[in-house]
Amino acid sequence: MYFSQIRVLMLNDKENLERTLFRLEQGFELQFRLGPSLQGRRVMVHTNYPLEGHKFDRNNFRVLAWNYPTGREDDSDKYCSLELKIAGSYQYYFGYRSGGGYIVVDPVLRVGADNHVLPLDCITIQTYLSKCLGHLDDWPDRLRVAKETGYNMIHFTPLQTLGESRSCYSLADQLSFNPDFSPEGQSYSWEDVGTLVEKLRTEWNMLCITDVVYNHTAANSVWIKEHPECGYNLVNSPHLRPAWVLDRAIWHLTTRVAEGRYKDKGLPAEITTDSHLNAIRSVLWEDVYPKIKLWEFYQVNVDHAVEQFKILLQNGTEGKKGLKITQDSHYRRFGNTVDMDSALETFVPHSMALHHFSPCSPYFSHQAANCIVGNVLYERLANHGPKLGPVSKKNPLVTRYFTFPYQDMTLEQELQLLDQQDKTSHFLAHNGWVMGDDPLRNFAEPGSNVYLRRELICWGDSVKLRYGKGPEDCPYLWAHMQKYTEITAQYFHGVRLDNCHSTPLHVAEFMLDVAKRVCPNLYVVAELFTGSEELDNIFVTKLGITSLIREAMSAGDSHEEGRLVYRYGGEPVGAFVQPSLRPLMPSIAHAMFLDVTHDNECPIQLRSALDSLPSSAIVSMACCATGSTRGYDELVPHQISVVKEERFYPKWNPSAAPTSTGEVGFQSGIIAGKLALNKLHWELAAQGFMQVYVDQVDADIVAVTRHCPSTHQSVVAVSRTAFWNPKTHEYDANVPPMFIPGKIEEVVLEARTVERQAGSYKKDDGYINGMPEYTVEIKEHIPLEESMVVKQAGVTSKGRSEFVQEIIFQKLTPGSIIAFRVSLDPKAQKQVGMLRYYLSQFSPKYRRGSVLNLCVFFRLMSKLTLADMNVLLFRCDTEEQEDGGGCYNIPGWESLKYAGLQGLISVLADIRPNNDLGHPLCANLRQGDWLIDFVSNRLINREGPLAQVGQWLGAMFNLLKHIPRYLIPCYFDAILVSTYTTALDATYKLMSSFIQNGSSFVRHLALGSVQMCGVGRFPALPPLSAKLDGVPYRISPITSQKEQCCVSLAAGLPHFSAGIFRCWGRDTFIALRGLMIIPGRHVEARNIILAFAGTLRHGLIPNLLGEGRCARYNCRDAVWWWLQCIQDYTVHVPQGHEILRCPVTRMYPTDDSEPCKPGEVEQPLYDVIQEALQRHLEGVSFRERNAGSKIDMNMRDEGFNVVAKVDHTTGFVTGGNRFNCGTWMDKMGESERARNKGMPATPRDGAAVEIVGLSKSAVRWVVELHAKGLFPYDGVKVATNGNKGFISYSQWNQQIQQCFEAAFWVSGDPDDPNEKHPDLVHKKGIYKDSYGASSPWCDYQLRPNFTITMVVAPELFSVQRAWKALDVAEKKLLGPLGMKTLDPDDMVYCGVYDNALDNDNYNLAKGFNYHQGPEWLWPVGYFLRAKLYFARKLGEETYTKTATLVKNVLSRHFTHLERSPWKGLPELTNENGQYCSFSCETQAWSVATMLEVLYDL
Repeated sequence: MYFSQIRVLMLNDKENLERTLFRLEQGFELQFRLGPSLQGRRVMVHTNYPLEGHKFDRNNFRVLAWNYPTGREDDSDKYCSLELKIAGSYQYYFGYRSGGGYIVVDPVLRVGADNHVLPLDCITIQTYLSKCLGHLDDWPDRLRVAKETGYNMIHFTPLQTLGESRSCYSLADQLSFNPDFSPEGQSYSWEDVGTLVEKLRTEWNMLCITDVVYNHTAANSVWIKEHPECGYNLVNSPHLRPAWVLDRAIWHLTTRVAEGRYKDKGLPAEITTDSHLNAIRSVLWEDVYPKIKLWEFYQVNVDHAVEQFKILLQNGTEGKKGLKITQDSHYRRFGNTVDMDSALETFVPHSMALHHFSPCSPYFSHQAANCIVGNVLYERLANHGPKLGPVSKKNPLVTRYFTFPYQDMTLEQELQLLDQQDKTSHFLAHNGWVMGDDPLRNFAEPGSNVYLRRELICWGDSVKLRYGKGPEDCPYLWAHMQKYTEITAQYFHGVRLDNCHSTPLHVAEFMLDVAKRVCPNLYVVAELFTGSEELDNIFVTKLGITSLIREAMSAGDSHEEGRLVYRYGGEPVGAFVQPSLRPLMPSIAHAMFLDVTHDNECPIQLRSALDSLPSSAIVSMACCATGSTRGYDELVPHQISVVKEERFYPKWNPSAAPTSTGEVGFQSGIIAGKLALNKLHWELAAQGFMQVYVDQVDADIVAVTRHCPSTHQSVVAVSRTAFWNPKTHEYDANVPPMFIPGKIEEVVLEARTVERQAGSYKKDDGYINGMPEYTVEIKEHIPLEESMVVKQAGVTSKGRSEFVQEIIFQKLTPGSIIAFRVSLDPKAQKQVGMLRYYLSQFSPKYRRGSVLNLCVFFRLMSKLTLADMNVLLFRCDTEEQEDGGGCYNIPGWESLKYAGLQGLISVLADIRPNNDLGHPLCANLRQGDWLIDFVSNRLINREGPLAQVGQWLGAMFNLLKHIPRYLIPCYFDAILVSTYTTALDATYKLMSSFIQNGSSFVRHLALGSVQMCGVGRFPALPPLSAKLDGVPYRISPITSQKEQCCVSLAAGLPHFSAGIFRCWGRDTFIALRGLMIIPGRHVEARNIILAFAGTLRHGLIPNLLGEGRCARYNCRDAVWWWLQCIQDYTVHVPQGHEILRCPVTRMYPTDDSEPCKPGEVEQPLYDVIQEALQRHLEGVSFRERNAGSKIDMNMRDEGFNVVAKVDHTTGFVTGGNRFNCGTWMDKMGESERARNKGMPATPRDGAAVEIVGLSKSAVRWVVELHAKGLFPYDGVKVATNGNKGFISYSQWNQQIQQCFEAAFWVSGDPDDPNEKHPDLVHKKGIYKDSYGASSPWCDYQLRPNFTITMVVAPELFSVQRAWKALDVAEKKLLGPLGMKTLDPDDMVYCGVYDNALDNDNYNLAKGFNYHQGPEWLWPVGYFLRAKLYFARKLGEETYTKTATLVKNVLSRHFTHLERSPWKGLPELTNENGQYCSFSCETQAWSVATMLEVLYDL
């Protein structure tokens, strides 16, 4: 193995997976990771998988330690793990057992002198009824039949001493080796069997398993007589007393019917008609039931009860409502009692009349009669039944349910024994099975009436064992069965759990634990009849069952038989290559698929002798364990009864004559065919032919393909079934041709069942003989030309990659099979070899079947810049359209989200784990090369390293085009995954150490930087100074002149990604720290800061950039976000303060100048910063250029007037009016119908809280810079009221500090002197959203904006108040992914945004509520960062709790990010996290602020 296999199990809160099967192999690592519902919580994972060197104890759990591979900032990568080295079933749980499940680790089986591994899918097993093997000395000659027929495992029915009935499963003594196996004068022991079993393992390469029977023992077992407490008797199970009475009555009815006493009532001993069945009913109701009065066991002694009742009445006692009858726990006649409290309450209001006490008769009698008659019908009348003949003591009317170890006596005498415990302890309940019963319920325990209702299909030779809840309830039985188990596990390699579905789970668990202590790699098989896969899983997971027995005989036709092959193993042909680290997927139990089981009807009786070979071939082609029962291959035409059969199996003689009954050889039955099939089955599994395709050619013909994904060889087996005898059923003479893709190398085998002249079948007295009249005509490993079954094989070619052979059959008669070995044609073989070699550079999985060559791909990838990665990985449809392209559209489905690799990877990530080869994407790949060409050509048309990557992909795809189409999805995916993972590695290497060493979540978010930051066909940013280093240039694709090609940041995809709507000042600078500075893209961040600096006008940074020439200066906050980013740049970037001296080329050196040429006016950045601050202190007031519908169709005239200034009484930046919206909450009304057109939904005029915070942060920062000599200005000269004065920055800084809490804190105290509008307060303990709004009530609305101020200027807040306000925000505003933009208690709150809706509702029409409730994601980042900041101030305990909350909130974003095909976080959601179709699917600031939280953590 080149790589370790790791499976990941996600734990989700309260998720109980006890009914889900997870199968793993030894050597695998299992990792437990936290799902979103548990991230951030303190979770402990407990398991009973033992520590190395310790013994397994089912009840001993230990806690697994968490690993933190990338530090502890979030829980996305945290895991705990198990190195799986021991076979068995292991439990895990977490929380207070609120979630959990089981894992099953398969055993490793070894054979041969060299102990080589026998893979589970290689197993071919044959069952032997042990009693038919004769003396132990004869076993090798009889068992050799299995060896010579190609089986590698033998299943023996129990080898213990049998009970009186001689049934293979009725054991008289579980500890002794059956003396029948020892010849006269010999006494063989378990050791002798062990020696034979070991010889078979080492010399014959065969393993041996045997049954364990825990449910019952033979009725004549000596030990059960000595320990009757081990069964269900009338002392330890008094609830069975009425059932015993009924059972004895029916036995006495049997004797009377047998003696002919009911002839006159129409019931003779020989029951043959329906009228006889009706007579049974009459006799039961008229004679039997009245005599035994079963109802008395459920009745009250009326006289005694009434007497008690009278006494209580006279004493004036009061009672409780509802009459209650208490069942007598000893089940005596009239033993039930009345609860007198309930009787008083129920009857006093009515009367004392005695008719209120009516005797009750249970309805059991009806059901019992139905079941008795049903049993008689099956056993005596039904055609498929045993036809038992006349009623007699040997063949009673129905099987007895209880043992009766005493002399005959009358029923009356027997009933008197009920009171003698020494006798009743020996009346033991027989075992059996109940049709349609709950397998998890024990039908003999109290609460079940199976014995009374006669619903048990009873085995009259066996006693059901009563284990109780544990060894303390029945010490002898547990010790006896433990010893039995230890003997079995000591001498055998595996066990078959007999009657598994009726064996109490806790008993089987205990015994298998015992067995595995003796034989750690115990192979456990069982046959379950639960009828439900989910119920099957309970047994499989709790008991660690390795393989479940499945039977081909359960199929009613060849179509169903083929479906079972597909169901029970393998993956589809052309399946995707799965990564070695991948999610642990639920599976179905490993199958042991048998053509027939030893306790079922014979296929020859149900189908035809000719079907034995083709049905065997279909079974042998299954990718699981397969097998049969001895007798099937010899065409024994009847069921070999486990009870009645006493003859011996024939011995092996390779040259046995067809007519021989005591010997079999290659001429007998289908043995020669079965040998070839068993060899083929072993070879296919051993050589990795793990892919399966089943083709129903016609009603009778099934073709099964097994394909090897590493060599691309296939074996195609075509079987013509014969479910009906060809002598009586007409089969179609026309066999349709078959088309087999590839080159047929050989016919592996062809075989037909043919008739021969060897006499007809006569049942032999001494040996279990088969039908001599049939044998197999077989040829193996022949060229196609020599085939007798194929008439001709022509080559048809469907295009350059489809090499197809058409097969026309001539002798594919019912009962025949042919198997072809198929390879790729030589050209395709060569192309696949080269493909696999290239892919082996990425993963060792492809080494097998690959040829050598060289790969320069890694070098190519290292040349790509992050801007190149944007093209390679992402770019949505509008970005591509700018270049004249678009995203690939998959016909009949949808367009990919990105033209880059991520578009395909997102879709393939859903297809790959489920091998969904029917997906439209896979169909498109199989149908033509369009998508393949799209991926490479898109890159080849670029320049530089990207074009080289495109050429590399093109070369890989050229190889792909010459292989069979069915393989293209799998190899296309492999090429893409290899390219994509290499690109990601190269991407992270270009980023900061925080990203490189970060968790999966950190890295996922960092990809947002690549997604959003790119270079378009047109330069999005205005030119930078030519004096700057690190500015990229290119030859313009439009003008062919040299031009700058700086990376710009899209606001969101797909709506804000291209053209003039790509770049927005506010969005860019809210996202810049998270998407560029933290990921280490410092030069590109600098370029964006300086490009925007060049567009400063009126002291503002534009909102819509429009390349600078079409900029709109209509927002009051962008300039402050820009200043915050410059501050962040100087803090995070080494020598970051040098940006302050960088030259800025001014586009608008004065407010009214036309755009200047690049380099015409340049000044250092610190001057531009100074200008922005100065203009605000002087006051900004202007009217937008081109005001009117040309730049805004909806705004009213007053809205084009822009005002921003500093209020000199508070130091707060204030501005705006009620007709415009200068902050991020900028929705302008658009609906004429609702009359909101031209009205902003959220003007937020006055001093918006986040602008006050951002301006405080900026002023504090320049004060600090000036003190360090890095900023030349310490204030501004300003004219106020006609007087020129100087305002220092430190004075401005202090002023905001002093005024903030007084102005913004809402105490809710009516006497608060700072509160101007106490009547408007409707939420207390919060910070206002604005101060001095034209509509004062807007100031008091609860919104998430104050949390921004807490992050950028935390010094403004007192810790306790801040914590209180954050608590209100958490309770009222925090949603699953975003923050509500308005308090849900506000009268205009509406959480669902629908921009297309136009109605009369002023608050909703045309999406007017954009910021009035919908849950935006980016404020969550600020809320969480604020929580973390103030939690640190409040001490360790608070911080730990907060970190948990933060991780829990972020886990939902991680989940969304992983699942989103856009690989991003949306702009907003509707209320409670519901999807909003009008939102951008991925938004720059949403991703950026989450990354900032993780950085803070």
